[in-house]
Amino acid sequence: MELGMVGLGKMGANMTVRLVKGGHRVVGFARANPAVDAVVQQGAEGAHSLAELVQKLAAPRVIWLMIPSGDPVDQTLEQLHPLLTPGDLIVDGGNSYYKDSVRRAALVSTWGFRYVDAGTSGGIWGLTEGYSMMVGGADEDVARIRPILETLAPAPDQGWGHMGPVGAGHFVKMVHNGIEYGMMQSLAEGFAILQGKTEYALDLHQVALVWRYGSVVRSWLLELTESALADNPTLKGIEPWVADSGEGRWTVTEAMDLNIPAPIITLALQQRLRSREEDPFAERLLAMMRNKFGGHDVKRET
Repeated sequence: MELGMVGLGKMGANMTVRLVKGGHRVVGFARANPAVDAVVQQGAEGAHSLAELVQKLAAPRVIWLMIPSGDPVDQTLEQLHPLLTPGDLIVDGGNSYYKDSVRRAALVSTWGFRYVDAGTSGGIWGLTEGYSMMVGGADEDVARIRPILETLAPAPDQGWGHMGPVGAGHFVKMVHNGIEYGMMQSLAEGFAILQGKTEYALDLHQVALVWRYGSVVRSWLLELTESALADNPTLKGIEPWVADSGEGRWTVTEAMDLNIPAPIITLALQQRLRSREEDPFAERLLAMMRNKFGGHDVKRET
């Protein structure tokens, strides 16, 4: 099968290479020429514009987007509009908000195009381990890209599934990432407690290694934690600044809209926000409140 891959960051490039190794013809495009050259060296074909990419594919085409969510997706769709022909299929494999995917599918249908949303998990490890893909779209559209999904997944019958209509794939991926926030926060807090018990001088890497086998908390995240602690046991040089890419926020908002309590995911998101405060006003105000009502000492900056 052939397809065009738009976006050749680490994940898009690795997906391209996996598809090429699986026997598919892939034409890759990115704004940066070195990214295109890199996948060409791995067996893909390169394009240095969207028009060139479309021209190199036979209709009906499949165009797979691996680009940042938000405006970049909308802008790319507008650029593709005059280039594609009715019946062409666009797959958004990034982390788009599911309501945006529903809106975009309705828009491109008026242009005569098909639309599938594919929430994709696996990161830079997907090249060797395969990707977990949560797919939303019409039955016939998902069936059309099935060979691609079976190649990208860990196995043809593992790690991917048709979640439902357009939007369902990105909705499931959104909640997946919200759960990820909670799992990561729990591991981080647990290891912080272990590290704080100084009289035991615990080897945190050893603990993680023990837990990886037979433990009820064993997981891929724990494997990555063990690897990180092996490389840098004290995490020297790492700033306590944690980004969020949007899915956790969307999950918390959805939980509130559905009146479903999600305290762990919500608190994990709040902790990430707190990690980025260089001048935490709230804590300063708390200190002053204690001083006002109880005369408690305030620690002054030096």
